[in-house]
Amino acid sequence: MRVKELLKQRGMTAKELASRLGMTETGLSIALSDRGNPTLARLRQIADVLGVSVADLFAEPPGDVAVCPHCGQPVRVSVKLS
Repeated sequence: MRVKELLKQRGMTAKELASRLGMTETGLSIALSDRGNPTLARLRQIADVLGVSVADLFAEPPGDVAVCPHCGQPVRVSVKLS
């Protein structure tokens, strides 16, 4: 899931997201981990807080776009051959 990336893009922390969802940061972390299995209702809540669709939580960026691990912003990558 792209929750961490979306949080960075919005300048929001996981703690803030958890608070807005009425859960603990630990609970959110578990729900979003490989061990977690959030319900569709919870995914909708997360998407609503982040201002995206549920599908956007799982969408892959286009092949020519990388996401900066520091700021979460998409960066278009191109190669110029001489």
